[in-house]
Amino acid sequence: MKFGAQKLAAHLSQTLASVYLVAGDEPLVVAEALESIRARAVRDGFEQRNLVVVDRGFRWAELEGDADTLSLFATRRILELRLESLRPGDEGRKTIQALVERPNPDRLFLIATPKLDSAASRTAWVKSIDTHGVIVQAWPVERPNLPRWIQERAGRTGLRFSATAAEFLADRVEGNLLAADQEIQKLGLLVGEGSIDEQTVLNAVASNTRFDIFRLIDAILARNARRSLAVLTGLRAEGIAPALVLWALSRELGLLLRLKTAAGQGVSEAQVFSRHRVWPKRQSILSTALRRYQLGQLITLLGRAEEVDRVIKGVSTGRPWDGLTQLVIAMLGSDPLNFGRAA
Repeated sequence: MKFGAQKLAAHLSQTLASVYLVAGDEPLVVAEALESIRARAVRDGFEQRNLVVVDRGFRWAELEGDADTLSLFATRRILELRLESLRPGDEGRKTIQALVERPNPDRLFLIATPKLDSAASRTAWVKSIDTHGVIVQAWPVERPNLPRWIQERAGRTGLRFSATAAEFLADRVEGNLLAADQEIQKLGLLVGEGSIDEQTVLNAVASNTRFDIFRLIDAILARNARRSLAVLTGLRAEGIAPALVLWALSRELGLLLRLKTAAGQGVSEAQVFSRHRVWPKRQSILSTALRRYQLGQLITLLGRAEEVDRVIKGVSTGRPWDGLTQLVIAMLGSDPLNFGRAA
């Protein structure tokens, strides 16, 4: 059985399967799906949870051997497996499939993985889970649906977002539901219960850090080199994660590329902005940036961002903040190909 995370609550209200695979690249959706399954399991008498994170050198034989071993103090337990890759190797695939096909009423097998790709979906171990258990797909919230998601989530805490406030926050946190949730929680602490307008959101988001990441974006688009590098330095000094800065830069480059591509197909600027839900107050600065960047430059810059991402993840050698600095310089320049490679 396979369905999206939005249908999980209805499923759990009826039954609890013996095995679940929660797959997705949206951390908030994955975490909440896992928590919902655990909560139902606790109500069904599962008193113990064994969390196993698969890393390099993991001993699969030990996992299979321990899987049916019960604690002296609990008769039912959750065996939770975290896979950082969809390719656990031959031994891993065989072990997972064996546990899935050997259900135990006193064991709930819970697996979390990245988003399933087509190759992984065709593997025997994933098909086995589909047959004997449940695959929960934790899809991200797409931009058109994000304002409504924000309004509904805020409503749980007694906050009433206006349509413009929800659009404004969506523009700031698109692609990062964790950030959206954190902003909503912060507003709940600041305001309590009540109505939230655009200005309230603006003040809250801007106070996230003395050097706001989105001010870095605006400084780059305005081609203010001194301001851009000062804000970047401030973000580093305040301990902001390089991955978060790169996410914001990559998100903006992706938006510019989509806007530039649409404009090149003869779509009017007004239609382009409307189609991509560009916040009215950002249209002027984006319009200026679109006239400055060529399509090939944006593609090159996104490639540069991917290089920095590999450095941040430790796949390539180098220093993340040096790579970010070079990326910002390239975004400021008239021709990113003229700037040196990130260190």
